[in-house]
Amino acid sequence: MSNMKLTRRGLIKTGAVAGATGLALPTYLRADGHAGFLNAPQGSTVTLGFNVPQSGPYADEGADELRAYELAVEHLNGEGDGGMMNTFTSKALQGNGILGKKVEYVTGDTQTKSDAARASAKSMIEKDGAIMITGGSSSGVAVAVQALCQEAGVIFMAGLTHSNDTTGKDKRANGFRHFFNSYMSGAALAPVLQAAYGSDRKAYHLTADYNWGYTTEEAVRTSTEAMGWETVNTVLTPLTQTDFSSYIAPVLQSGADVLVLNHYGGNMVNSLTNAVQFGLRDKQVNGKNFEIVVPLYSRLMAKGAGANVKGIFGSTNWHWSLQDEGSKAFVKSFGTKYGFPPSQAAHTCYVQALLYADAVERAGTFNPCGVVEALEGFEFDGMGNGPTLYRAEDHQCFKDVLVVKGKEEPTSEFDLLEIVEVTPVEQVTYAPDHPQFAGGSLGTCNPGA
Repeated sequence: MSNMKLTRRGLIKTGAVAGATGLALPTYLRADGHAGFLNAPQGSTVTLGFNVPQSGPYADEGADELRAYELAVEHLNGEGDGGMMNTFTSKALQGNGILGKKVEYVTGDTQTKSDAARASAKSMIEKDGAIMITGGSSSGVAVAVQALCQEAGVIFMAGLTHSNDTTGKDKRANGFRHFFNSYMSGAALAPVLQAAYGSDRKAYHLTADYNWGYTTEEAVRTSTEAMGWETVNTVLTPLTQTDFSSYIAPVLQSGADVLVLNHYGGNMVNSLTNAVQFGLRDKQVNGKNFEIVVPLYSRLMAKGAGANVKGIFGSTNWHWSLQDEGSKAFVKSFGTKYGFPPSQAAHTCYVQALLYADAVERAGTFNPCGVVEALEGFEFDGMGNGPTLYRAEDHQCFKDVLVVKGKEEPTSEFDLLEIVEVTPVEQVTYAPDHPQFAGGSLGTCNPGA
């Protein structure tokens, strides 16, 4: 099989059949395709750029992302126990770097700001020679950096980004997302919320004022209205807001009996804390117990919010309590190195680093266009989410989605969420031209200068 290449169209030979009638090798597989792309590694090392929020409201996620990237680099370079490289169904990675080159990395601080994130990524590409950029915990940042990487001609492996826009209207050929999205959260949550709270509910949405908030509100509102809920009001809140008291007070006079917090990170911790302080969880409205929903959860957010998360439903991309072999391997590696379990942000970023390296190995080149073809339509398992597909049409990963809720009786500071539903991938799959993802075009791969 050494002279075979796996593509979304099947296996093709990469050697003797190059001149066969009707079959031409892709440009990146020809001898002249191994040059002429930006930041082609010249020596014995290859540099990756880890662009994470080291300050701002998502800094906790950023710190865990950086831990995961450092662990991934160790495993790629043959150090440690190999983690999910041992469970990954693709066996291209050998622990000898990437294509035999030792992996090095540079880091940047996105500050959870699009302009700062672009500037950081630009510096890593132009000054440090990074051939791939990955990371981030904000969809606004992801969209901005993905566009920059498309323009520059490097691959962007998105970190934690949940907005539909990242693989919707703002998708790019050089960008790939392993994280799930707003639509998937709405599709997974709605049946669980209906079973728990009924179909006759009045919802009030507080929404972070940027593209992630917009698409999450739309997804949850659309899904819950389809099952009979009424949306009483939707209110935007600044990403920089820390005290949400003035936004919580009007909820009490709105007639709503459910509050949906389309907030993430420190924003969610603060808004949920304010809602509990106002006594919302102790009230009855319309003859029903008042409920709060957090569409996108993380263990780090649950830890920040403490007891306030008990019984509150949400969705998450991955959780350290999963018992598949890949998850157990990753939790063991991460826990051994850092002394506590990884977050979903850490999991996503670790996986993205390995998926990029694996794609380079399978393509046989660092040329971004080779990496794109190796990832498009790629199906794999053993990375913690069950069977997964990187859909060629939009570079979105499709896999099962977890619905969780805050544990009533946690056993530790890390055991705060319990999985209540593993929503099968079929329930969260949508057509590439779905209205919530309308507009935009992948375009074509850009290998840079």
